[in-house]
Amino acid sequence: MVFKVIVSDKETSYQVETKNDLNRQFIGLAIGDDFDGKLVGLDGYILKITGGSDKNGFPMRKDVIGQRRIKSLLSGGVGYKPKSKGTKRRKTVRSNMISDDIVQINTIVTKSGNESISDIFNNDNKEE
Repeated sequence: MVFKVIVSDKETSYQVETKNDLNRQFIGLAIGDDFDGKLVGLDGYILKITGGSDKNGFPMRKDVIGQRRIKSLLSGGVGYKPKSKGTKRRKTVRSNMISDDIVQINTIVTKSGNESISDIFNNDNKEE
């Protein structure tokens, strides 16, 4: 399975697809964990996981522990935006750990490298 890693740097976002041999290094990481940007082609960068979604589109939620999908009673936050105050609803969400079922990983840049991200991704697009 290929992960789509979304890298957000201030106002801009970039989508990178990982190679199959690197996917095992993402398994077991959780929301809030940092990893080396070299895994997605960003040498010198440190990325922090902020969320993601699974193969069926259910969002990852930080307060659900493990590698599972559950139906939880939510009053707001990730996975449910109530229309009026005090409304609760049972919604399906994914846990905070990355497993084989995850297809998208959202990240932010916590430490920048020497070269800017736009230069790195523009060079990759020109080569293709």
